Amino acid sequence: MASFIIEGGYKLHGEIKPQGAKNEALEVISAVLLTDEPVLMHNIPNILDVNNLIGIMSKIGVHCKDMGGGTWEFRANNLDMDYLASQEFVQRCARLRGSVLLLGPLLGKYHHAFIAKPGGDKIGRRRLDTHFYGVQKMGARFNYDVETGRFEIDAHEMHGVDILLDEASVTGTANIIMASVLTPGTTTIYNAACEPYIQQLCKMLNSMGAKISGIASNLLTIEGVERLHGTEHTILPDMIEVGSFIGMAAMTGSDMTIKNVSYENLGIIPEMFSRLGIKMERVGDDIHIPEQESYDISSFIDGSIMTVADAPWPGLTPDLLSVLLVVATQAKGSVLIHQKMFESRLFFVDKLIDMGAQIILCDPHRAVVIGHDHKFQLRGAKMSSPDIRAGIALLIAALSAKGTSVISNIEQIDRGYEDIEQRLTAIGAHIKRQG
Repeated sequence: MASFIIEGGYKLHGEIKPQGAKNEALEVISAVLLTDEPVLMHNIPNILDVNNLIGIMSKIGVHCKDMGGGTWEFRANNLDMDYLASQEFVQRCARLRGSVLLLGPLLGKYHHAFIAKPGGDKIGRRRLDTHFYGVQKMGARFNYDVETGRFEIDAHEMHGVDILLDEASVTGTANIIMASVLTPGTTTIYNAACEPYIQQLCKMLNSMGAKISGIASNLLTIEGVERLHGTEHTILPDMIEVGSFIGMAAMTGSDMTIKNVSYENLGIIPEMFSRLGIKMERVGDDIHIPEQESYDISSFIDGSIMTVADAPWPGLTPDLLSVLLVVATQAKGSVLIHQKMFESRLFFVDKLIDMGAQIILCDPHRAVVIGHDHKFQLRGAKMSSPDIRAGIALLIAALSAKGTSVISNIEQIDRGYEDIEQRLTAIGAHIKRQG
């Protein structure tokens, strides 16, 4: 198990560029199964989750060619259907949460799929009901094999229907979209997720010949077509990395510029950091964060304590709550962090408390953070990364702390952040990888 050794207390300086968006990459790479023609993609991040998905795609017969510089060419014109039914395929999928995104395109084009309960972050229950409900309503039939622990789905009789989702699941919406673009008839998805990554998936599919309307809204209409052709697509910058870098600059009192952030696709993210008192300015498509000795948390108009909570887009993505929480530990003032969507994502705060942070964990979903206003520096500690987002939050804490910190289980961080230690070392961080 690898570790990061971080010597904290150093200011960062200079420019850093976010990688391609992990969540979009998993969606659009899965979508190449919907066409026999080549699909060229740019800005694919070199991270563990994406590389594992590409490995699965290669195993099932997709031609995956690394063109260099984050550009890949994919062609799914010769799938190994026997491998798709194998226990090895199911086991590989079970280790990767993003593998659930193969369900929609396999059902939409090949009308048959096997899938296991996927793995990923240990952040509480992440149900698959939304994925299954949508394709079941379209006519797919499910059978669960207790001995092998896998689902077998038959979709030879799928047809367009009206679907009202009980939750605006991003991956659930993506799967239903991919299942419906080649399905006869018209499918509507109400209460659809509308994150920029879903918008990007829809735009890419339309460029391949799909007929999707209502993009960027929570009501999507998909008219089934007979076939899709190849295309070229560029993945957005990762908004979670952008937010992570804003948090790093604030916590370390650094002057930093984040380059090429696709500002119009960041939604409420800059505003949420501003509510914690962090100054920043937009310069073209860059964000400049000046050095700040102190940042004050805002209060509501009636003077009550600020609450920061996640919500479906265009609300705040839950992936940034861990970063906002750690940033608040050095702010002036107090804030309530309310993690509504996952019941285990705040359990890493005990590690911050060990470092000297003042945090009251009210329950699995809520934590009150009382900021130190940089008058008390966090102290280095030994800790383990429980998931991707908690891992980067602990790394931010360690960068600002006094002394040396050791973060183990950094494979969790590698799942979502490309060459993070090298990129941060280039702007002044003191990080070494061990093991």
